Amino acid sequence: MFPIDYLIFLQIILFLFITPGPPRVVIVSHTLNYGLKRSVWTAFGDISANFCQGVLVVFVIGTFLKNNPDVLNYLKWIGILYIIYLAYDTYSAKIKLINIKSIKSKSLFSFYKDGFLVAGLSPKALIFFGTIFTSFIDFNLNYYVQFIILMATYIILDFITLMIYGFAAERVAVWLRGKPKTLNTISACVLLIIALYVAVTQTY
Repeated sequence: MFPIDYLIFLQIILFLFITPGPPRVVIVSHTLNYGLKRSVWTAFGDISANFCQGVLVVFVIGTFLKNNPDVLNYLKWIGILYIIYLAYDTYSAKIKLINIKSIKSKSLFSFYKDGFLVAGLSPKALIFFGTIFTSFIDFNLNYYVQFIILMATYIILDFITLMIYGFAAERVAVWLRGKPKTLNTISACVLLIIALYVAVTQTY
């Protein structure tokens, strides 16, 4: 069973991934300080955390959410408010590249751990999987296949966009410092569009 509104799902996650959130900032920082070959493990940590979050929401508490639509509705509005907050925070914040002293002894596992913890502790990701992600799954049908398709799409696009950020880190660094408000404004507008979409189209 193919997920419902798959193309809309693609548009939403692409909007999310182009937003320079914490995982993107971390991989840019690691790339500038340690190189892309080592910071790729940061991306592996990020997608591992997202996979765990997706499994937790869909297979552990998914039935509870299905039988309690009011909870989903509350989560929906919590998610909307949080996305609006992120839009404000993104617009008002200054983008700064993290300066980390190069540590030769930093292991590959340490890069993996950084990516895993940044993504795993993000409330933004938990709210996404609890509201937007599950809204594209029909739990009355075979949702295992739907989950695999959606999660594979999410992980692949997340990894690709992280690598794009890492690959372009050195070139983009100067531009980020020179025009931070332009990037912040675009990102904030994208987040507001996502909040509006969820408010108008998602009902439980």
